[in-house]
Amino acid sequence: MDLPNPSDLHAALQHEGFAFLTADAMHGLLDAATLDDWPAFAASWNTLGDDGYLAARGRLRRRRHAVFTADATTGAIVRQPNQPHYQSLAYNALQGGIERWFEPVEPAIAGSSSLRRILAFCRDNFGALAPDVRTWRIETHQFRIEARADAAGEPTPEGVHRDGVDYVLVLLIDRENIERGTTTIHAPDGRELGQFTLVHAFDAALLDDHRVFHGVTPVVPKDPAQAAHRDVLVVTFKAA
Repeated sequence: MDLPNPSDLHAALQHEGFAFLTADAMHGLLDAATLDDWPAFAASWNTLGDDGYLAARGRLRRRRHAVFTADATTGAIVRQPNQPHYQSLAYNALQGGIERWFEPVEPAIAGSSSLRRILAFCRDNFGALAPDVRTWRIETHQFRIEARADAAGEPTPEGVHRDGVDYVLVLLIDRENIERGTTTIHAPDGRELGQFTLVHAFDAALLDDHRVFHGVTPVVPKDPAQAAHRDVLVVTFKAA
């Protein structure tokens, strides 16, 4: 679905609890043509650390993590000291209940125009839906899911889930030699509300995490003899 302006995006999130934005729509909303550092931003996914919390499954997932705050009054977005990612078992039965420390997002990437534009987009749009929130806690996750001929990659090994936050952005950065990876959206009673596949860089999904669950099907290589990966940026906003 193309959403040409923020008011349409807000209406979709309010009425449906989720929205899929095409790359063309996100290009316009982010004014992406002016992001000169986008190539370096996307290339930073090549230096992600291993996810050591998935046991055997972790060998196919790489990530970096950072925490920011956003002030709704001034608009200031400030990076916070490195800290763990935590989800309760109620939201993540596979990895919940523990503090997970990941390699931090590199300073040049945390301060890049590309990431700052994305975070400002989220601040403005999620803030419009929750005008009473004065301060947001933001977590950013750089994910690379790899796939091999003998092992599919699992973007959501915990299954269909919620993240335990208020709002979520999932932005596709790159998709190399990958098949599948369909995002499914579900009501709390398990009914499927929609599905779409992030295929092109800048394709995006926005979610109201209170209202919908989400999951992503495993990814497999198109050509089993070649390297295959799916790179996404996940940004979560939670009232502080």
